[in-house]
Amino acid sequence: MRPKRNPLNLNALQLRTLTLLQELARLAEYSRPGEAPGSVAVRLPYPHGDHFHLGEAVVATRDASGLRNPAVWVALERKGLLRSMSPNGAVLTPLGLDYETGLRETILHKAGH
Repeated sequence: MRPKRNPLNLNALQLRTLTLLQELARLAEYSRPGEAPGSVAVRLPYPHGDHFHLGEAVVATRDASGLRNPAVWVALERKGLLRSMSPNGAVLTPLGLDYETGLRETILHKAGH
């Protein structure tokens, strides 16, 4: 049997936010190992204008509204995907790091400027 897509029933805003946090965890300038085994602590980027950069990707601020939304953080924490350090960052759990959101290619735009 194929695993269920989005088994924790995250809503669209929660999925976008988790996708961005996962990308932050991949980037050394935004992340460091967490205290718990397999976890990664991330700090949040600051947008400039209508976008911000994550490595070589550009993200529209409209896709990142959950990064500053406390309700999203509470939901992700309740589902065991992260430990909030809001408003500065989060510690992603192994479950949060491995959760397949299916949005990476949709919201992380590769562009140069």
